[in-house]
Amino acid sequence: MERLPQLLEQGRRLLDEGECKQALTLLRNAEKIFADNPDLCLLLGEVLIEEGRHQDALKHLAKTRQADPQNIDLLYTLGDLLFELGRHPESLECYQQILEIDPDEDDAWVSQSLVYIAQEDLSLAEQACRRALDVNPESTFALNALGDVCVSSGQNDEALASYQRALELEPENAQAHLNLGEFYYENADLDRAEKHCRQAIEFDPGLTFAFLALGNICLDQDRSEEAVSWFQQFISLEKDPAARQIKDEVAAVIDGLK
Repeated sequence: MERLPQLLEQGRRLLDEGECKQALTLLRNAEKIFADNPDLCLLLGEVLIEEGRHQDALKHLAKTRQADPQNIDLLYTLGDLLFELGRHPESLECYQQILEIDPDEDDAWVSQSLVYIAQEDLSLAEQACRRALDVNPESTFALNALGDVCVSSGQNDEALASYQRALELEPENAQAHLNLGEFYYENADLDRAEKHCRQAIEFDPGLTFAFLALGNICLDQDRSEEAVSWFQQFISLEKDPAARQIKDEVAAVIDGLK
């Protein structure tokens, strides 16, 4: 019989390779033997999320949370899933529980800020970002989020400084490149916008909104064929059901350009 660490390693590898159905079968079988192991339960929840079985994942993670309420990794996974499903108060509660366990969990502060941004409460979002940076001044996650808050509240100079600081700390941070690309696009600096969006894709080819941004940049420069190519790649790569309306709008733009 394989030992649990070997099964977990194999399951993680299958998940990373996109072989979710195989990972699910493996972990379900392992669950029959190691039913109460928190690492197994968490990985199984991640596989269910990746498979798009969100309600199954919620039930599984909630049950696991009852058995292991101090598991910070589990709380992050559950909080992120609830946020993705638009269940913001429950998501905030998960992140708050993390902070009650460890107030220095800077990622939990940032995660809270993202929920506040979604709720359009920019004041609380900024407070949470700054609290994260108090804990960890070199958090690129917090710097990117603070930049987004500052853009939304019209603090453009600080937004730019936040994104640039994130890249100083981590030059290959794809999200910071995309944020800068979108910032420069909104400020009509299309050359810089294109440069950063291309770098975002170089460092993370799965960052779909960089393709969308490049399509818009090319469209504004009357580079229609390139715009269509970028838009088509965005539609092909973007799998989030929440992006359906955006994909439909982009498809309509493509039809108008052909």
